[in-house]
Amino acid sequence: MSDYYVKHLKVSLSLENAAAIVDHAIRIARQHQLLPLAVSVLDAGGHLVAFKREDGAGIMRVDIATGKAWGALGMGISSRTIRDRLAERVAFQAALGAASQGRFVPVPGGVLICEGGEVIGAVGISGDASDKDEFAAIEAIKAVNLNSHPEFPADNWSEAGL
Repeated sequence: MSDYYVKHLKVSLSLENAAAIVDHAIRIARQHQLLPLAVSVLDAGGHLVAFKREDGAGIMRVDIATGKAWGALGMGISSRTIRDRLAERVAFQAALGAASQGRFVPVPGGVLICEGGEVIGAVGISGDASDKDEFAAIEAIKAVNLNSHPEFPADNWSEAGL
């Protein structure tokens, strides 16, 4: 009879933290008057944990946000870094797009969520300029006392107009 109950799976990223990241990202976006965002948070296995799309965000923003996070997880680096490293490698970029069944979006806004030096998930944001999407993602991760990759200090956001 002891085997009757289902064992709970260990999670890399709690629903509580994922939901808080989404809510903080939207709050940050409103504080900085960003365009309406879609925010997608995935666990380390690439599974959707939390998601919101603000009123007025375009219908493709859902897939773009998720693709930014999914690509970051798949490569183990931020989507900004992916863009920068693959700028001259068009064939490899196309291959990654095919291998990921189109879930790979190599532009800023996909940020790894880290704890204790390990990746526990990723957040992807789409809706405004990619630099601004990335800003909201990094600041939202910091707001829940987790670490982001990349980890930029707030004063570097002046280039993005923030």
